[in-house]
Amino acid sequence: MMIEGRSLEKKQVLLKAMTDAIVQTIGASPDAARIVIHEVPMDQFSVGAMTGDERDQLLAAQGKRAPGGG
Repeated sequence: MMIEGRSLEKKQVLLKAMTDAIVQTIGASPDAARIVIHEVPMDQFSVGAMTGDERDQLLAAQGKRAPGGG
């Protein structure tokens, strides 16, 4: 699961890295790796009883991350 909004290119990099990790860790062939990306909107994701949107706004106010920084 991941927050929606990442580009196709970033997802492709993630899928390759995950496939490589599966191959190296358990010795499976790349063709045997099955990965599903489940994207979730920020308002449907929660950390510590705050939606992702609320958490991003709090972190941005604290100077830790720009809004929408995922």
